[in-house]
Amino acid sequence: MHPFDLRTGIGSDTHRLVTGRPLILGGVRLDHPMGLLGHSDADVLTHAVCDALLGAAGMGDIGGLFPDSDPAFKDISSLKLLEITGSHLKASGFSVVNIDATVFAQAPRIGPHRKEMEKNIAGCLAMPADRVNIKATTTEGLDAVGRGEGISATAIVLIWQGDKKDGLQGGLK
Repeated sequence: MHPFDLRTGIGSDTHRLVTGRPLILGGVRLDHPMGLLGHSDADVLTHAVCDALLGAAGMGDIGGLFPDSDPAFKDISSLKLLEITGSHLKASGFSVVNIDATVFAQAPRIGPHRKEMEKNIAGCLAMPADRVNIKATTTEGLDAVGRGEGISATAIVLIWQGDKKDGLQGGLK
């Protein structure tokens, strides 16, 4: 058995844009005439990060941990879901090394809000913000996202589980 265990996880999420809801991405409320439809605040970026973390740890997915049939999660902040996810990982001895995510959207522009999103996600997981990277792209008018009908996000994470005496901890601060 190795003194430490590195694992990767990939998560993705897509939600439909609708009128009458705020648009929340990475915990940031964006100025946009439409928001994402979902049981929680429908923050696809944060959901993708949750799914990636849960997958890397072998803990299932966001739907299993936070079912949309449970009224306790109705309109809940996805940052709260991420905090809970992080607590589950920590309780199992996992630490997050880094997160890299991409938001797929025709609008609004994500660039001006990236740093705040990175800070929000890092804060939920008690990790340095420079270990979270958010990117954005369009789909060049292709598919439902390209037609402005929804927004998607994909995240990949690296987590580790190991003995703090193995020296890896110092390199991951």
